[in-house]
Amino acid sequence: MIDFLNEIILWWHWIILGILLIIIELGIGTFFILGLGIGAILVGILDLLIGLSFTGALGLWILFSIVAIIIWFKYYKETTVSTSGQSNKGFDTLGTVSKEIKANGRGEVIFNTPVLGNTKWHATSKDNLEIDTRVKISEINGQLIIVEQK
Repeated sequence: MIDFLNEIILWWHWIILGILLIIIELGIGTFFILGLGIGAILVGILDLLIGLSFTGALGLWILFSIVAIIIWFKYYKETTVSTSGQSNKGFDTLGTVSKEIKANGRGEVIFNTPVLGNTKWHATSKDNLEIDTRVKISEINGQLIIVEQK
């Protein structure tokens, strides 16, 4: 079987496979198959230049695919929001609890500087926060700010 594949699978088969995988990736958007496609194209180029056996090409394809996927996930990072919009203040903006916040309940916080144009916000927290507790923003979720104790 391996001898048959050595004779049948040529360098351009790998390149076509890589292009098809990249086209599939365009429809899926997971970026996982992109690594497989890049690996297949690299194997096709190497097979053209130095002539590889099928098992060697398959091994290189697995290696290139894993390396491409590792590189992608190492350097691709979601950009975290470090500013809170119009006021251009970061999440480290400090505020004071003006209406007690029970754990996972709602309360009210007044910030020293405007956050998205307002100094007074409805807020929630994972912890109980008493009035006059200093807090900072941990997340903005629509019209509700999630805060944590400073």
